[in-house]
Amino acid sequence: MTTFSDHFSGHASDYAKYRPNYPAELFRWLADISPSTGLAWDCACGNGQAAVALAQYFDLVIATDASANQISNASPADNVDYRVGVAEQSGLEANSVDLITVAQALHWFDLDAFFREAKRVLQPGGILAVWSYGLTSVDPEIDAIVQHLYDDLVGPYWPTERRLVETGYADIAFPFHPIAAEEFSMQADWTLDELTGYLRTWSAVKRYVADKDSDPVLEVEPALNNAWGERQSRKAIRWPLNLRVSRSD
Repeated sequence: MTTFSDHFSGHASDYAKYRPNYPAELFRWLADISPSTGLAWDCACGNGQAAVALAQYFDLVIATDASANQISNASPADNVDYRVGVAEQSGLEANSVDLITVAQALHWFDLDAFFREAKRVLQPGGILAVWSYGLTSVDPEIDAIVQHLYDDLVGPYWPTERRLVETGYADIAFPFHPIAAEEFSMQADWTLDELTGYLRTWSAVKRYVADKDSDPVLEVEPALNNAWGERQSRKAIRWPLNLRVSRSD
């Protein structure tokens, strides 16, 4: 059995509440480049935001996550089949899947084992699409405060796998034929409370709190308050996606 490092089950409900949504255009584009739209596998589905979006374009979406708590908090949809399972052992039939998606999770996998599984389950010409995103973009002052939290306060508490996110998975060798991806980004209009709720879902923040019994977000909130203005006012938040897409033989 593949070892599963669970960084999120303890706050699955917050993860579902505060994580931003992926753009609808991304899923429309993935459906367009897939060989057909019968079956998609959303691997490490978390709260199901990508799975539910895929369900608008595919007959069936099988969404798996190693965390039973994440699955229990996932958003329901009639044609999404949620299952608890690790990425490296999907239980899916060979040559059955048109599209595999991995949203902000590839860095947690045993890559060799996952790529073997992807080769096994993808039909000829099937698509593997993985993406990640880094820090928020609001304005220079707020961005600098968030960067300080990320680097200086909780930096030592990031798992080593986080470095793969910071490079946009650029250093990972994929076993399929690369496809040039369009540019996509997530966007939201959030209050400061929503932003700080999101910051508290960071795995490094959770590890900091467990180690020091204090909340590092509270340390930057005064600066965020000054930079934000009215706390309940909404600001445009943006997360550029780093997308890598490839097609099987």
